[in-house]
Amino acid sequence: MKDSVAALLLSLLFACLPLQAAEPPIAIAIHGGAGTIEKSSMTPEQERAYRGKLREALDNGYSVLEKGGSSLDAVVAAITTLEQSPLFNAAKGAVYTYDGHHELDASIMDGRTRAAGAVAGVQRVESPIGLARLVMEQSPFVMLSGEGAEAFAQSQGIPLVDNKLFDTKRRFEQLQKAKEQLKKERQGKDYQAAVQALPTPFKVGTVGAVALDKHGNIAAGTSTGGMTAKRYGRIGDSPVIGAGTFADNDSCAVSATGHGEYFIRFNVAADICARVRYRGESVAQAADEVINGVLTPVGGTGGVIVLDRAGNIALTFNTRGMYRASRSSSAPAQVSIFKGE
Repeated sequence: MKDSVAALLLSLLFACLPLQAAEPPIAIAIHGGAGTIEKSSMTPEQERAYRGKLREALDNGYSVLEKGGSSLDAVVAAITTLEQSPLFNAAKGAVYTYDGHHELDASIMDGRTRAAGAVAGVQRVESPIGLARLVMEQSPFVMLSGEGAEAFAQSQGIPLVDNKLFDTKRRFEQLQKAKEQLKKERQGKDYQAAVQALPTPFKVGTVGAVALDKHGNIAAGTSTGGMTAKRYGRIGDSPVIGAGTFADNDSCAVSATGHGEYFIRFNVAADICARVRYRGESVAQAADEVINGVLTPVGGTGGVIVLDRAGNIALTFNTRGMYRASRSSSAPAQVSIFKGE
């Protein structure tokens, strides 16, 4: 009798104890650009280098999340790693403008508050994504450009660097090829028409990240050197909130890569999140509808990485490849480059 009473009391005690809450999910996804990326055009050494740098960026961002850091910190950590690599079209790997220098763009957005910051056409800032975050957190503005953005950087204690810091032999050779192609295409055409006729590789290339932290907040960021042989201060979608970057806790976080003019015209990042929020679509469904259903028919090429607060990830593109990687508390790290991986 005593044993049964004791057992009953013990069971009642355990019933009254609160259940241990499940560990909140964390997740991150990154991209290093989309385009004509095929295994046949890449040496084994090049492929290892790309995969290794993608994994490094992924691990740097995920480490922030594991330690309880914010999604914003994780996004910046991952993108900064890619900005510092000459492999990708951002900062130290940026393409050249038509005139032979580099103009850099970046943006970041906090899904918790929908605060955002962006810089466009900066030439002397080593980490555009870092400056975009300062614009968001330390200024009353959303986007700063050119010399004004650089003056703001100095006001925040960020040293300016020589634009030649971003020079690479590979990108310079790409510029020469682009100019030769433009010369051929310009017979009977103006510059704008000739640019439209350039092959896809000359018109795409970006890095970005989306992340979910333990507090349930998501963030997105994007950084780029823009389009090879661009002129007249051209700005693509990467610094444009709603086009190349968007984050909202009520829907999803998106970073885009591709032919920026199309991503601006079709408001790609915000459109994906609107479909998630108002139609109740999954991130995979929304991304597929916009990238393949909206952009492909009009000739828009590129891709997106998308993440929601449940940790669901979509890595969607309509090109032959996209440098990409992802990891979450429920899925191991995965690094991919080619279509079908």
